[in-house]
Amino acid sequence: MTRELVYTGFMSLDGVVDSPGGKAEGHRSGGWVLRTEFVPEAYSLKAEELAETTALMFGRRSYDAFAPIWPGSEDHAAYKDLPKYVVSTTLADDDLVDGWGPITILRSDEDVAALKRGQGGAIFIHGSAELARRLADADLIDRYNLLVFPVLLGAGKSLFSREDRDERNLKLRDSAAYSNGVAKLVYDVVR
Repeated sequence: MTRELVYTGFMSLDGVVDSPGGKAEGHRSGGWVLRTEFVPEAYSLKAEELAETTALMFGRRSYDAFAPIWPGSEDHAAYKDLPKYVVSTTLADDDLVDGWGPITILRSDEDVAALKRGQGGAIFIHGSAELARRLADADLIDRYNLLVFPVLLGAGKSLFSREDRDERNLKLRDSAAYSNGVAKLVYDVVR
């Protein structure tokens, strides 16, 4: 049995995933999630994920964005002691933050595949659109947990590759729509 690798994130209706909470990545419309009316039930997926997450995975840039904030965040306290994996060819052990549980650097997609073949539960990828896109192209993503926001941004990082490729089918596991226009879409990758 392999570990499940789950991408979780906020997405605009036109598929943009970068800068949902701010302008950190330089997107001119950064902060688009915060400009959507807050409806608590629209974020219930995040609470469900907390119970299921046994490890976290990040690309280098998302790790650099989250590592200074999440270790001390009350909203992310349940993640503090979980194992974390950063996929990077340039990150060094000296670059890792202290006090955020065990952190392992993975250097390749093959390292991610080996991790998936190991023992343990679900590994959740937060942010990290470029990493998730590459891992999807390598057929390593098992599920997408998406909160789709009613906004069109026109430009920005996409979770999904625009390259010509073989069709990949998804099976809807769960969905809901909320009064603020946000839609929850949970898809399993069909193999």
